[in-house]
Amino acid sequence: MRPLLSILVVLLITSSSHSVLGQKVTKETFRFQDKDRSYYVYVPEGLKKESPAPMIVMLHGSGRNGLSLVDKWRDLAKAEGIILVGPDSSNSQSWQIPQDAPDLLYELVEYLRIKYPVNSRRIYLFGHSAGAVAALYLSLLESEYFAATAVHAGALRSDDGPFIERAKRKIPISIFVGTNDSSFPLSVVRATHDALNTRGFKPELHEIKGHNHWYYDRAPEINKSAWTFLKAHELGADPKYERYNWAK
Repeated sequence: MRPLLSILVVLLITSSSHSVLGQKVTKETFRFQDKDRSYYVYVPEGLKKESPAPMIVMLHGSGRNGLSLVDKWRDLAKAEGIILVGPDSSNSQSWQIPQDAPDLLYELVEYLRIKYPVNSRRIYLFGHSAGAVAALYLSLLESEYFAATAVHAGALRSDDGPFIERAKRKIPISIFVGTNDSSFPLSVVRATHDALNTRGFKPELHEIKGHNHWYYDRAPEINKSAWTFLKAHELGADPKYERYNWAK
């Protein structure tokens, strides 16, 4: 488990909020390990308890915050009835295990399940860049909790084969990457795809011709394809969450 302790995702936390056409993304807090933790949430209007909604947990890239992804998904979430949540990390420079994941995400999801009608078998991950890397690792750690994962511009390390093999479920994963991405070169992302594939996963790989690392201009296109993938997957049983002893 040692390699997990070195995973850092650089980011910058801000305190903004956003509202368009009455559909609000709000910044809220909840208590985690005796601290107030910030997150951005979007909940579509008209949700009903008898028809629980899917949820996407969003992990943002370096120099961003939870709003940067939630805001880009908001229009699609309004149309499709998706609850969005984008947490901030505890340190403005990084996501850290175990301070920020996976327990923080689990506690946040369970907290929101009390407040909103969430379909517990349709909780997904989406990440961009450094957040994509974190999402890939979290998918393997908690493969029986998240139904599926989609990421843009992220990869595992070349020596992560044994870690991949520890996943208890072959969680569906879809990876999007630009052919001109200098931060996550195509060869590196292809290697992650191949490593997952040879270990029994069936990951999708979408190579976007001429695209670079910049997600935001092409977010509507990427998000639509990512949601088409995610919504096709649902856990076959109630989610199982595994806690780890990170002190070992």
